[in-house]
Amino acid sequence: MKSRRPARSLSKKSIQKISGRSFTEGNEVTLVWRDRESFQGIFNAVREAQEFICLQFYIYRDDETGKELSDILKDKAREGIAVYVIYDHFGSFFTPRSFWQELKDSGVQIRASRPFRWTMPFHYVHRDHRKLIIIDGTRAFTGGLNIANEYRGYHRLKKRTGWRDTGIFLEGPIVTRLTDEFRKSWEIWKGSPFEPLRETTARDAGLPVLPIFSSSARSRRKLRRLLYYSINTAQESIYLTTAYFIPSRRMVQILEAAVSRGVDVKLLLPGVSDVSAAYYAGRAFFSRLLRAGIEIHTFSGVILHAKTSVFDSVWSIIGSANLDFQSLRRNDEGNVGILDKGFGEQMKEIFFHDLGRSEKITLAEWKKRPLHQKFMEHFFALFRRRL
Repeated sequence: MKSRRPARSLSKKSIQKISGRSFTEGNEVTLVWRDRESFQGIFNAVREAQEFICLQFYIYRDDETGKELSDILKDKAREGIAVYVIYDHFGSFFTPRSFWQELKDSGVQIRASRPFRWTMPFHYVHRDHRKLIIIDGTRAFTGGLNIANEYRGYHRLKKRTGWRDTGIFLEGPIVTRLTDEFRKSWEIWKGSPFEPLRETTARDAGLPVLPIFSSSARSRRKLRRLLYYSINTAQESIYLTTAYFIPSRRMVQILEAAVSRGVDVKLLLPGVSDVSAAYYAGRAFFSRLLRAGIEIHTFSGVILHAKTSVFDSVWSIIGSANLDFQSLRRNDEGNVGILDKGFGEQMKEIFFHDLGRSEKITLAEWKKRPLHQKFMEHFFALFRRRL
């Protein structure tokens, strides 16, 4: 028999207390989750900028996608638009200096976050994993994708499907909060004084949005507490999508507890991955999760790179943070939370659309996997705190 504890619903007050931040009301939000649709929206938004542009990305390559965006940024800078770019030093390690220099020569201001320092070599494990665009202080984009061909599905000779990712465009007061987050990063990495900032008015029928950014041990702890609270408080459903799934023991335990009280818990994970070590380390937990009654689905066809959570079809989190040690304890991450039934239903609909392109793993079939896979899982699980 499944045990149930006294029901308590997800509370805006509790979410704000745990996160240490308040919701901003009256925002317009638009989900984008098709590769070409996402990039077309980004390119169009940047072209329409009239005052300033802020970009912050973990990976910014000098491939066709990166060059197309850089050409737009150069044109805007020549028009007199203030353009600020932050890229992560590790994530964009192979992007040549000449690429950044060309942008600088056009008037684009550029800073590298989390650079390698010989005096503190072990700090290089901390990375700026955020993805953020601000246009004129009135429109913002955040999510899981990076600026590179694989996310867009670009290929010289034929169209390809990009990695499956999710992003969100926002308009309203939340943009002021996100601009302030960018300003903090810019100043930390010794950018010149960041001046443009305007207050954005609320929409009459907009949604409540919570910025969930983490760049310190304290803020990462709040992010983990918020995730645990969301899982522990859900009474109907928990739908988690993540590119890299290496759960802590505590997360496994509270997911098991959620099932025991009757919650429908489903995980959507990659069927193939660009990081084999993380892929196998996460699969080391599948047997225990399946025995507990947690459904595991693996995405087919292309690499799944989205990072979204939906709790009781009312509380949604979208952004850059994966459910692994690196994201929850080391990286600088950027997410937004939306507490709204209508938006939650939209997130649920997309989740189940993805399940239609996925394979459900059963415990019986999982037990039959080859011995070499079991070895890889147990081997890489030994290094789960390094992935």
